[in-house]
Amino acid sequence: MRDYIESFLPLFVAINVPGILPMYLGLTETMTTAQRRRLTFLAVATATIIAVLILFAGQLVFSLLGITVNDLRVGGGLILLVLSISNLIFGDYRRRDPRQGEEDEEKADAAEVGVVPIGIPLIMGPAAITSILVSREAFGYLPTTVSLVLNMSLVLLTLAFAPLFGRYMPSALSRAVAKVASLFLAAISVALIRAGIVGMVAALPRKL
Repeated sequence: MRDYIESFLPLFVAINVPGILPMYLGLTETMTTAQRRRLTFLAVATATIIAVLILFAGQLVFSLLGITVNDLRVGGGLILLVLSISNLIFGDYRRRDPRQGEEDEEKADAAEVGVVPIGIPLIMGPAAITSILVSREAFGYLPTTVSLVLNMSLVLLTLAFAPLFGRYMPSALSRAVAKVASLFLAAISVALIRAGIVGMVAALPRKL
């Protein structure tokens, strides 16, 4: 039982469900209920697929692609930084394709935001990926798999009921929360980039 608890807690902290909630509300404040449901499903499904891939073939994938966790930190940080700046400056602006109908465009928006950045790297970011790799080595596949299932279930439940928090907010307060969430998202992205660069520099061979 101890292995399961010690496998669950680091991943729970790494995913940081309470920290995802305000960012989720900020990114989905203008979406309909149907869009949010689609986005939630896509986000959790994407994060789960990536997590399972990392659990069973993480080292192999990293070796084949020639990347490290630090590369993921920098790449994910850059994606979050661009998104947060876009949300802060342009607000609800969306690029519209005249060849797409409104319904197709709404589905495309939900899919894009659900996969990136909510699925990756907000839910399954570098910290969560590292936690899965470490847990697998320390406790084995079964405790890590159980931990992953429990954490993804918590994420799904939290995001599914997230609109209840926003429903009772005035629209002005909701927009303010969205802007503050984007600001924190920018700070998180900078922290990811910094951690990735520091890790890269630390990994460089030292010349005597």
